[in-house]
Amino acid sequence: MKCSDLLSECIGFDWDEANKGKNWQKHQVTFWECEQIFFNQPLVIHDDEEHSEQEKRFYALGQTETNRCLFVEFTIRKQLLRVISARDMTKKERRIYRYYENEDSKI
Repeated sequence: MKCSDLLSECIGFDWDEANKGKNWQKHQVTFWECEQIFFNQPLVIHDDEEHSEQEKRFYALGQTETNRCLFVEFTIRKQLLRVISARDMTKKERRIYRYYENEDSKI
């Protein structure tokens, strides 16, 4: 099953309190910013095979309502999207994201 299909079956978010605090302390990313990227376009999602040892993980490149570009690693448990970590995109990730943003504007 493709990740986009999995996301369409999600009914909400599952937040671990420690991860909420960790993302803020390490990267000043709030949990609501993480959630926002899943509702804005473009949203670039890929399997994170390197970190999928115990459970299937994914990463997303997206932007918040204030155009902050974020990298969010997540998993899906029982139809809930669970954010593992979040940070600002690197320059390379931003280039990838801008490519998809430009592709979406051509449609």
